[in-house]
Amino acid sequence: MAWIVLIVSGVLEAGWAVALKLSDGFSRLWPTVTFAVLATASFAGLAWAMKQLPAGPAYAVWTGIGAAITAVIGMIWLGDGVSVLKIASIMLIIGGVVGLQLAGGAH
Repeated sequence: MAWIVLIVSGVLEAGWAVALKLSDGFSRLWPTVTFAVLATASFAGLAWAMKQLPAGPAYAVWTGIGAAITAVIGMIWLGDGVSVLKIASIMLIIGGVVGLQLAGGAH
């Protein structure tokens, strides 16, 4: 169950990162509120999961999921540039998270 909560928290991290971008420096109300709600939920899930999981792999999974999803959202919907290097880098992030798991991160 801790891994499911951690994965959902990683997805929420991507949500708060996008909301932060859309808040325009906290000058837009609803993206700012969305950021606060998603950030709180994301950190709460991470904290709960880390009570049961090793810190290094848990944090890497959380940030890796958030970073990869945020980068994809940026390229698809926010006008960030798309390149082979960016896509390869996202794949490396995912590979790193999987590698941590294969190296025995779960208990």
